[in-house]
Amino acid sequence: MTAHSRGEAPDPPAEDHEAGEDASGRAADTPGAPHEDGAGSAEGTDDAEHAEHADDGTEEAGDQEQGSDAPPAPAAPAVSEAEAELAAQRELRERIERRKAEKEGPIAAGAKLSGPAADLLAAVRAVESGEKPGTAFFDSPASAPAPRRAAPAATTAPAPRAPERPAPRAVSAGTAASVAAVLAEGGAPETLARPAATTLGEGAAGLLREDPWQLLSLPGVRPEQADGFARALLGAECGPDDERRTAALVGWLLERAALRGHTALDAEEARKALAGFAVADPAGAVEHAVAEGVVLVFQDGVDATEGEETAQDTEEGEASSEDGARGGEEPVRVLLGLDRYALAEESLADGLARLVNSCEKGADWTEAAAAAPSSSAGELIRAAAAAGLVAHSGGETARAEPAALLAAARGLGLRALGTTHSPDGQRRLAAEAGEPEAAVTLSALLSGEGGPGRDADGAFALDVLVVLDAPQLDVETAAMLVESLADGTRLVLSGDPGVLGSAGAGRVFADVIASRACPHVVSRTPDPGPIGELVSGIGIGELAQVEAPGREVVIVPVRDAGEAVHRTVQLVADSVPRVIGVPSSDTQVITVGHGGSAGTTALNAALKQRLNPGPGRFGGFDPGDRVVHVPAPGRVVPGSVVSADAEGLHLDCAGTSVVVPQDRVESAVRHGWALSAHQAAGMRWPAAVVVLPGDAAQGLSRPWVYTAFSRGERHLSVVHGVDQALPRAVAEVPAQQRTTRLGPLLEALPTPDAS
Repeated sequence: MTAHSRGEAPDPPAEDHEAGEDASGRAADTPGAPHEDGAGSAEGTDDAEHAEHADDGTEEAGDQEQGSDAPPAPAAPAVSEAEAELAAQRELRERIERRKAEKEGPIAAGAKLSGPAADLLAAVRAVESGEKPGTAFFDSPASAPAPRRAAPAATTAPAPRAPERPAPRAVSAGTAASVAAVLAEGGAPETLARPAATTLGEGAAGLLREDPWQLLSLPGVRPEQADGFARALLGAECGPDDERRTAALVGWLLERAALRGHTALDAEEARKALAGFAVADPAGAVEHAVAEGVVLVFQDGVDATEGEETAQDTEEGEASSEDGARGGEEPVRVLLGLDRYALAEESLADGLARLVNSCEKGADWTEAAAAAPSSSAGELIRAAAAAGLVAHSGGETARAEPAALLAAARGLGLRALGTTHSPDGQRRLAAEAGEPEAAVTLSALLSGEGGPGRDADGAFALDVLVVLDAPQLDVETAAMLVESLADGTRLVLSGDPGVLGSAGAGRVFADVIASRACPHVVSRTPDPGPIGELVSGIGIGELAQVEAPGREVVIVPVRDAGEAVHRTVQLVADSVPRVIGVPSSDTQVITVGHGGSAGTTALNAALKQRLNPGPGRFGGFDPGDRVVHVPAPGRVVPGSVVSADAEGLHLDCAGTSVVVPQDRVESAVRHGWALSAHQAAGMRWPAAVVVLPGDAAQGLSRPWVYTAFSRGERHLSVVHGVDQALPRAVAEVPAQQRTTRLGPLLEALPTPDAS
């Protein structure tokens, strides 16, 4: 790496320092670890997008004594990006399930369950299918597995386009008014009335009056706020061990865990968290939540409700397991989970097993493998010929290998398609495969905007599906995708294990690899050049200095966040275009989060002022502004502003015209000169400027650094103000582990050889 003293860029830029800033600076002691004086809190961390950096709900509570003064009334909740993304995914999944239910009944996933869990899942299926109320199933065994469909004979028209965001439930004026009255009585803002009515239904007013802690089901409401609301409504009847309160808290804890990527929560962690909320009997509270069907209970990834087991049986089992552990046996881990994630994981595991067992294993792709452009590509082609499910891992250069598989499969006359996380990834995959029709984004495939469309059973007309950027695949989206694949379809999951994980719950790619349920092809194709060498070292926990004779990697030390913003603007507007030859429009700034003094908001404001100044007359935007369109959280489409009229804001997104209605501009369009690493995942630019101000130190981890540093194709500048926190994060802060059940479920399935 090339280190420059403070105030320098890849080449000494023209003098454009802001008034009051020191242009001389001081030299860093080492290229990779300059000193800085502005370290502070990790204010810029973005927990809405990155579940791994969200506040831990098990630690944030403190002792919320019921007798204390009521906290301030909750403010109107702002739906986080992760919450909105999960809602959007659920909406699309429900549409597919309803269509399938009309033809073949509820899906069979979760048929192993019995007792309260089976009753709950049966009720969920009944409600989703519209056949009957869930109560009709409470005295019936779980449905028998539905027959698997065969591959479609012909392609039909695409399914209707799914809404980009879930359509809100219609709320009558009377319902909203009655809910507002209850909220006002409890000291909560009336602005929560419509969200409460939308979430809780027409009977929301009565439900809130009877169980005020239902307020916790609204996004943004915290336990202390719900406690204050309950005290105002219930008075002396309200206590910290009220079963309504403890049940709501258990559900809230699991929802918070899902925002951090977990599909299940250790029962012991839940009990500790409940104790922090002044619950006197946390074990009893968990037991009650299980009995009420608020959560499901599992042991070691296997359903823990088999037979006639109750929550009390679970507690006794835990005591026995502790005794066994003292005797040298492995203790049994008890997990709590929400029904929708349990259903998704079981459906996904069953679907993957179906693909493995229905695949034609005698296919001969020998010639295609021999003609592959690399040995790793040939190995991937041979693996796909012999298995219905294949995992493939490698860096950016290794993306050519699944592209070679697509080209080979299409050359054999098979219906093969690749999907990516972003339009940029789609463009690059199509170019590698040599056919524009060979790639679509995953969101376009699922919604019907792209791809082959669905047959009458809802299955894609495909023989081979390659999913790139697989680490960004959450469990609900993966279940939705696999359920849409017909028997005999080959599925290849490909991605870089070192990048940041999905915004939604689950770790599908990592669980599939860890379970050894399918062949795993590891690419032997390294990423070239100084950037590739640097990123490869980060992947194994080493931040090494690399030789960069062409200034491919440059370190720009800064003292504080203000200087970081100034140097970033200087790099993008002047130094990188002049010295590296990459224009500002092809240089992407990446920082740790949206907030803070050097987050995306501050950086975008400074970059707009320099690169495209204007009054922001179109809802804060001007023609020529670089933006990102966010049709749904987790889906980021770069573009630029063209114009605006009564119809909305007109964007040009990679040659595609997009019109964003006026009422959605604020939530769906953002300035795009600077992005977070989570937004940038799955995309690359000719040059990247990674900004690390002092207050970002606590938000750094090895996956974050790996993702951010690998976004530049030709050039990487690091605006460095975190001193030793950067090498420490690379060496000592690996990816946060997510608690999931998919791995054990896959491990319990028959192996391909046994099928």
